[in-house]
Amino acid sequence: MPFAAKTIKTLALARHASHKWPTRPAECRSTFINGTHVARLVLSLATFGFLLLAGCATSNIDSSITTTPEVRGTWITTTANTAISTPQNTAKTMQRLREIGLNTVYVEVWKNGYTQFPSEVLDKMIGVHTRPSFFPQNPIGHHDSAKLAARDLLQETLIEAHRNGLITIAWFEYGFMAAHKTMMPHLRRLYPELLSRDINGSEVAPNGFVWLNPLHPASRKLLLGIVLEAADKYDLDGVQLDDRIVWPYITMGYDDYTRQVYAREHDGRQPPADHKDVEWMRWRADKVNEFARIFVQEIRARRPGLIVSLSPAVYPWSWENYLLEWPKWAAWTEADRITTVSSAAKNITPRWDEFIPQAYRFSYDDFETTWRAQNEVVKAIGANRTRDLIAGIRIVGDGKDSSWEQLRDSILLTRALGNGGHVLWFSRGVLDLYPTELTTFYGGQTTSPHFPRGWRKQSIPLFRAPQTGAGFAGQQPWFHPNVPRGKYRMIGFDGTSWEYLNGQPLDRMMANSGEVYFLVNGQYREVELILDRREDLMKPR
Repeated sequence: MPFAAKTIKTLALARHASHKWPTRPAECRSTFINGTHVARLVLSLATFGFLLLAGCATSNIDSSITTTPEVRGTWITTTANTAISTPQNTAKTMQRLREIGLNTVYVEVWKNGYTQFPSEVLDKMIGVHTRPSFFPQNPIGHHDSAKLAARDLLQETLIEAHRNGLITIAWFEYGFMAAHKTMMPHLRRLYPELLSRDINGSEVAPNGFVWLNPLHPASRKLLLGIVLEAADKYDLDGVQLDDRIVWPYITMGYDDYTRQVYAREHDGRQPPADHKDVEWMRWRADKVNEFARIFVQEIRARRPGLIVSLSPAVYPWSWENYLLEWPKWAAWTEADRITTVSSAAKNITPRWDEFIPQAYRFSYDDFETTWRAQNEVVKAIGANRTRDLIAGIRIVGDGKDSSWEQLRDSILLTRALGNGGHVLWFSRGVLDLYPTELTTFYGGQTTSPHFPRGWRKQSIPLFRAPQTGAGFAGQQPWFHPNVPRGKYRMIGFDGTSWEYLNGQPLDRMMANSGEVYFLVNGQYREVELILDRREDLMKPR
């Protein structure tokens, strides 16, 4: 068996366990003449050279697909755990999640009024582009591990997830929620006029948080802007809004701006003092529905292939408390288009790809009752899209942990009902409570129903080549016997974390055509290639 066939696959399995790589074997000798590669193609890039040579055979490092496609996901947050508290932890977390059998991660990127990535949109509004290092990352009760220096968590988690073949959804957790009542981020200090209020003028909702007014144009522009910015800058597979794309609470909506809009649309009348007035509830709900359609149309106009995901509270509780009637969103058609959008979005149908109700219950019986009810309401008013219904299942959180039997039976129920999968709350429960049980239960990998097989693959490690001769000027040559067809980003590990080395993807359209060589800055200890799907996501799935 040639070197590539018998060795590369072994390296793909072992590469995450150690940062040490074997030297290049004699079977794949480099071609140097007077210290220079003899190459058929040279591509000049800002940080490295790309050289293509005839050479060794290719290999397939894909893991086998063993079960029916389903979303197997988990949410990853900075609260109450250390899964992504350091780059080293992030790497371990993504590796372990894939080994267990998950295929999708929903990673927190918007929290307490700050993005978890450098944002020009945020910077223009509040004067900082990400969470200041002095500002606690989490609400009260979790400050010990919170005051860590801000990092580009979106890039860090995205690279590590894609290295492990995991689909990555940017989870804009806080939506219109600006901050916990105990915290004073820039948004709350600088823009009090954007905050929603109750009839007494309080900006703190009964849930203990301060919210941006979902009706105000500036609030909408900010939330949509940071989501579009992330979709443009990063190789995301999707975006998700949580149960915070809602009215802040049924008691809220008495701020000056909302009063003005209501009066303008009601012959000068003020909103009813009774927050449960039927028409007042309907009016506020329609404003949330309006933004939800604007949001999804604009996202689809910019990145048609992205998964657009919603993780709401269960219905009808979501309506009774937050004026959110998400099952109706599943039935939207061309007739529901909003025309007050950008020209590119006017003809886009406002279709959400998946709905992940947070059916968090303390017993299987309660989960079954709740989950069957969600299926029935989607059948009745959600165009029967139960295949796009994915269960949000609780493992840990406030109160007692789920038992393994409860978790197992809950997942089995979603399969029996023909749903699209499950997402587990949250990664701490997956990694710390039931990793062994889930690994056995899953029995291997499966693909997501949203994407074709092989959409995300484990990264391809490159091998350090000997620096024979002069002329490298601080650059280290790396090679691979044969890179499979596709577009790739190059990433380098400097001893602390991985980062992208090229701004644009390498276009590798020729398979089985020979060795590929790269010249990379000598500071990097490891170099790999990961698939880049940004061009693919410019087309509808």
